[in-house]
Amino acid sequence: MTSVAVIVVAAFLGSVAGRVLAHRATDTTKKYYVRKVTHYVLAAICVVALALLWRPFAGQLGLVLGLMTAGLAFAMQEVIGAIAGWFNVTSGAIYRIGDRVQLGGIRGDVIDITPMRTKLMEIGSGTDQDTWVRGRQYTGRIVAVSNKATLTDPVFNYSGSFEFIWEELTVPIAYRDNWREAERILTDEAEKVSVATDAEAAISSMTRHYPIAKTDVEPRVYVRATDNYLELTARFVVPVRTAHTVKNQITQEVLVRLEAAGIPIASQTQDLTVRVEPEKG
Repeated sequence: MTSVAVIVVAAFLGSVAGRVLAHRATDTTKKYYVRKVTHYVLAAICVVALALLWRPFAGQLGLVLGLMTAGLAFAMQEVIGAIAGWFNVTSGAIYRIGDRVQLGGIRGDVIDITPMRTKLMEIGSGTDQDTWVRGRQYTGRIVAVSNKATLTDPVFNYSGSFEFIWEELTVPIAYRDNWREAERILTDEAEKVSVATDAEAAISSMTRHYPIAKTDVEPRVYVRATDNYLELTARFVVPVRTAHTVKNQITQEVLVRLEAAGIPIASQTQDLTVRVEPEKG
């Protein structure tokens, strides 16, 4: 009965003290946190009071502490995992502030790393249907991801040691059209936007720390035959943070030059023109 009385009194004091202290707060957010902190403090005091009442169980202190430790470990497994993930990030140099990463399925720039969470300034994606921004630009949302994700999910770092990515632009050309001229146009435009020299220097720098094989970073155009048309794919290296802008630029230039050369973009669709003869009479 004494233990029940202690719990009831603590709950009553927590409710009263929370309301009194929250009444002095200036805004709704502060009132919320004042009430939460008050409840946590009184709950801790209640636990201490109950521990004093249960001193007869001191002879089984080892068993009690073991059960409490097991319970806490189970209840706080997410917290423990997050802290372990933080050590993983800091000791393994997986990412740092300013890096562009994909963590826990979220893409964005790292703006803060705490022992519990990593905060990302989210960017859009052309493949993720949950984002309304289809380009690799900021959506305006800040996403907090538990550091535990670094232990359970793959972590993609787009700018840690190598701040470049390979981009591709694919253009379908009909078999009957001048695909060699289209190939030349794609090659010219890919060479204009490519930063192969900078990328090659970055790779050379990375070889001091990682066993990276020789990689071709020069722009290339690949031709693939399909059942409907030829696919010409330009592959080139660009800075990771300007990839979306560069792809927009090269796409526009290629379309203008193809149109000037009289080379239309191929498609599996067909245009049908229906003419209705005027009625005689």
